[in-house]
Amino acid sequence: MHHRPELQRALADLETRIREAEARLPAHSIKPMLMAQVLALEDERDALLARLAARGDA
Repeated sequence: MHHRPELQRALADLETRIREAEARLPAHSIKPMLMAQVLALEDERDALLARLAARGDA
């Protein structure tokens, strides 16, 4: 099982990756593949947050 510091580092990494992916999105005519990448990262983040909350670490 992962320990809290590992999960916190993974969460910080995901937040960075989300910000970087969002910065690459154009203001208009967003390609579905780019949006799917952002959504997949957000899903990963949400799952990680749920794991932290279940452990009482959020």
